[in-house]
Amino acid sequence: MSKINVNHVFTSESVSEGHPDKVADQISDAILDACLMQDPTSRVACETLCTTDFVVISGEVTTKAKVDYEKIAREVIKEIGYTDKNIGFDYETAEIVVKIHEQSSDISQGVTEGEGLYEEQGAGDQGMMFGYASDETEEYMPAPILYAHRIVERLAALRKSGDPKYSYLKPDSKSQVSFHYQNGKADHLEAVVVSHQHDATMKIEDLTALVKDVVKEVIPAEFLNDEILYYINPTGRFEIGGPNGDTGLTGRKIIVDTYGGVGSHGGGAFSGKDPSKVDRSAAYMCRYIAKNIVAAGLAHKCEVQVAYAIGVAEPLSINVDTYGTGKLKNDADLEKIIRKVFSLKPKNIIDSLQLKYPNKEWNYSMSARYGHFGRSCFPWEKTDKIKQLQEVAAEFC
Repeated sequence: MSKINVNHVFTSESVSEGHPDKVADQISDAILDACLMQDPTSRVACETLCTTDFVVISGEVTTKAKVDYEKIAREVIKEIGYTDKNIGFDYETAEIVVKIHEQSSDISQGVTEGEGLYEEQGAGDQGMMFGYASDETEEYMPAPILYAHRIVERLAALRKSGDPKYSYLKPDSKSQVSFHYQNGKADHLEAVVVSHQHDATMKIEDLTALVKDVVKEVIPAEFLNDEILYYINPTGRFEIGGPNGDTGLTGRKIIVDTYGGVGSHGGGAFSGKDPSKVDRSAAYMCRYIAKNIVAAGLAHKCEVQVAYAIGVAEPLSINVDTYGTGKLKNDADLEKIIRKVFSLKPKNIIDSLQLKYPNKEWNYSMSARYGHFGRSCFPWEKTDKIKQLQEVAAEFC
C-alpha cells in the first residue's frame, strides 16, 4: 500500500492552447470531431506537426465523412489566435501538407465486432491505462495541475477579449504551480511560474501585475498568502514563440493532459485517436471510475489501472490504489466492486460514455486544451455511480 508524504511541495505545469504541441493536438482532435460527427464508426489516428508557417497532417483515417483537412487546420489556427503574419505562424499563410491513409486491416479486424479471432470488439492496442481522482478540490483533481490550467486558460480568455490593454499578449504560454501539502492535503500555494509570449510593447511589470490578478481570481483565497514566489517571463523576453519558436507534435503533453505528474501514466497519448483506441477511452473510463469512488466517499484519493491485449475485449487486469485513504478493509475489495458496477470492455466503455458522439456541449477539440480531466462538460466527469457504488460497497463492510 502506498505511503502518503505528509509534508511536501508538489509542482505541475500547464501550457496554453497556443503552445505548439497543443496546436498540433487541437488540429488532430478537430479532424477527429469532424469525422465522428458525420460518421460515428470512423476510425481515426491523426498526427500533426507544426513548425514555422508549416503544418503536416498525417495518420490513418477510415471514414465515410467528407473532411477538408486543410480547412479544419486553418480554422483551428485562427481560433487559437495565430492571425499575425509577423510572428512566423499564421492561419492564412501557413503551408499545409496532408498525408492520410486508411487504417491497417490487421488492426481493424481486431477491433471490429465479429471479425478477428474473437467475436466481441477488442481493444485497439495493448497497454495499461490509469485514472486518478482526489477530494482535495471540488473538481476531484490535484490542485497543482487544476490551477496551472486555470491560469493559462484565463490569460487566453483575456487575450481574446479584444480589450486593448491585453493586446501585447500572444498565443503561446506556459504556467507552473507549486503547492505545499500537509497531511496529504493541499495546504497553500508556494510558487507560480508563467512564461507568456508577447509583442515588443510588453512591460514586465504589467504582465506581472496581470498574472497576480489572475492567480487571485482563479485560485481560492484559502490557498493564497503574501509569501508566494512569482517568476514571470524569467528569461526576460519571449517574443519568438508558438510553432515558429518550437516545433509542435501531437501527443507530446501527456502529463499536462492528465494529472500533472500525480499518480501513474501508461504512456499513451489521447489527441487524434477515436475511442476504439483504449489508451484514450480506457483512460477516460478509469478517471470516471476513480472519480465516482472518491465522490462516493470510499477513498480520499484513488488510482485505477487497467491493462489490455490488442483484439481482446476483457481487460487483463484491474488494479486499485487508494494511497492508504480507502474506507474498506483493503483496496482489493474495490477491484471486486468495480467489476460489479462497471464494464471495462471497449464497446461498453464507448457506449456508456457516448464517446462516438462529440457535439456542441462537448467534443474532443475541447479536451485538447487545458486538460482532459476536471471539467464537468465531459461525459467521463459524471458522478452518477455514487449510489450504486455505496450499495455494493456495503456488502464488503
